[in-house]
Amino acid sequence: MTAIDSTLAALRRGDLAGAHTLTLRGGLREFPPEIMGLADTLEVLDLSQNALSVLPDDLGRLSRLRVLFCSGNRFDRLPPVLGDCVALSQIGFRDAGLGEIPAEALPPKLRWLTVTGNVLRDLPRAIGERPLLQKLMLSGNQLSELPVSLAGAPSLELLRLSANRFESLPPWIAELPCMAWLAWAGNPMDAARAQDARSIPWDRLALTGQLGEGASGQVFRADWQDGAESRPVALKLFRGAMTSDGLPEREMEACLMAGDHPNLAGGLGRVTGHPDGAQGLAMRLLPEGWRALAGPPSLESCTRDVYAPDAAFTAETVLRLAYAVACAGAHLHATDLSHGDLYAHNTLWDGAQGDAVLSDFGASAALPPPGPLRRALEGMDVLAWAILVEELLARCPGLEAVDAIRADCLDRNSSSRPRFADIVEELRPLVAVSLHSPSR
Repeated sequence: MTAIDSTLAALRRGDLAGAHTLTLRGGLREFPPEIMGLADTLEVLDLSQNALSVLPDDLGRLSRLRVLFCSGNRFDRLPPVLGDCVALSQIGFRDAGLGEIPAEALPPKLRWLTVTGNVLRDLPRAIGERPLLQKLMLSGNQLSELPVSLAGAPSLELLRLSANRFESLPPWIAELPCMAWLAWAGNPMDAARAQDARSIPWDRLALTGQLGEGASGQVFRADWQDGAESRPVALKLFRGAMTSDGLPEREMEACLMAGDHPNLAGGLGRVTGHPDGAQGLAMRLLPEGWRALAGPPSLESCTRDVYAPDAAFTAETVLRLAYAVACAGAHLHATDLSHGDLYAHNTLWDGAQGDAVLSDFGASAALPPPGPLRRALEGMDVLAWAILVEELLARCPGLEAVDAIRADCLDRNSSSRPRFADIVEELRPLVAVSLHSPSR
């Protein structure tokens, strides 16, 4: 008996009465009516990787349903019945064949919508009329414009537009007061840049262990036979042709364009000749014990990283972390790159002193020429940095000087925020003092 058969049997026997979460993945062709028996308790429903094409007209009876995943199914439009779900705040229909999002399909409490990898050509005006909307994932569609109503989205913080058909960014993007994580690579406006990147043949690599895993792929430790020398590297292998942030080739391009910097996970070359055709990037291997500063956002936190319950940092560590990430941001902007995903979960650190590198260029994109739009886009990365620092300060109170710098980065006018280069100059003397304090 498969896992889904076992779960269905338990559901039909009534064994799951009172359940808050239900996962039924793989094999469904119709919505099991027994799910309605959980109407008073069900909050999270995962129906991904099935062959569903419709949802029941009375889905709104699931009055406590907050999260619905239907990725990898066969829907041609977002089911209008979703709008009847009064508590529904997170919807995931990735790679589901969507060609239309009816206005009535958007529930009033919508906070997080993922429709990556569909065939959408337009969006309804109503999407900008959901005041709680924080996270909108649109990569890998056929969009060439967005509803002007999104210009007034008061809570929108994360927007993924990569791999669509945009000839330019909507001008009102620069005016979104809370936008901190924006991705737009892989559109006509974002021409690929020639790279002299080194090719690293797959048969010159020997995997020696897994280092981590993310939404876009897996990272391994490997030995690279570089001529007569064997050198350890970190090897990222991408899962497919599209990630939640955009295209793997754009991620690799950005990582290689960024070049070598002590606070970046630098790219060494592209992998060629993988037996399954997978795309890969070799990067410098960090010292053993380095790890992500935090975990990625959860269903509840939406756009905020999740830290270990006992996470705490010394003042010196917070200073060094803030400085390291600001230095990375300053280097990227000087190299004409936006990061687009500046987060603690994309910051790798030594776990002790505060040495750190910024990683994951999946949302990175080439900045436009100097001007108001570029200034605003740079300010979005700066806001993301301020949010990261705010999270650190919550676990290390009393750093008034750093808190004052952070506060300047929260200006609702993106173009009025300080540049990373200015932040680095303000932090440098504070870090120097901490390094020479008697406690060291």
